[in-house]
Amino acid sequence: MSGRPSASRRTVLRGAALTPVAALGLTACGPDDTGAGPARPTEPVDLGAESEVPEGGAKLYRDHNVVVSRDANGALKAYSTICTHGRCPINKLEGTRLICPCHGSEFDATTGQVTRSPASVPLEELTIRAQGGKLVAGPDA
Repeated sequence: MSGRPSASRRTVLRGAALTPVAALGLTACGPDDTGAGPARPTEPVDLGAESEVPEGGAKLYRDHNVVVSRDANGALKAYSTICTHGRCPINKLEGTRLICPCHGSEFDATTGQVTRSPASVPLEELTIRAQGGKLVAGPDA
């Protein structure tokens, strides 16, 4: 018999019960496929009317994982809305604040900068173009 104490039945059962919970937690934080699609459009994407983006505000295009903002001078900027922390699609915009549903990271939709962790890397900027009153984002836009 060794000099180590043996684990009690309660300790063994507690460990067995917590193992699936720990695995689920690690899976949720992992960088694997979230179903979010690509972080950026792979071809030019028609987002709709330019007039939908308010001056000094932003509009979230969930179907394309894009947010477009317009500053006070009318200049447009676009960013991917795939969170740089967990690769989750960001689905909430409050004013110009983007909020990731997975871990609570927040980003400024006008700059792409992180305003609340756990994310530490800004959103990826995308090319945006207004043509004939329509917005087009992505490569060759």
